[in-house]
Amino acid sequence: QVQLVESGGGLVQAGGSLRLSCAASGLTFSRYAMGWFRQAPGKEREFVAFINWSGGSTKYADSVKGRFTISRDNAKNTVFLQMNSLKPEDTAVYYCAANLYVITTKASEPSDWGQGTQVTVSS
Repeated sequence: QVQLVESGGGLVQAGGSLRLSCAASGLTFSRYAMGWFRQAPGKEREFVAFINWSGGSTKYADSVKGRFTISRDNAKNTVFLQMNSLKPEDTAVYYCAANLYVITTKASEPSDWGQGTQVTVSS
């Protein structure tokens, strides 16, 4: 049974930083591209960042490019999202996602999801 468990969310002031972690179990981690989506109240789930199986390729939403960095540790089955220069519009529930082999930006494609972690950025 695949489990993705996010941690690291919280309340931060605008301009601050947070680091999200997602610990994966029940899957062959190195076969999966891993990533993050987010969903704000009343809005659809949207792509944030994704990383390929080796960590050698990444993709970011334009809204977070230059501020967020995705990385992974295959020895620990964990993916990270370092979020800097946070803005109030980054407020959302952040979801970890796993997609077999390839990076995706479509919320309909990942095969597995975490439960989400709340990120709130105050102005």
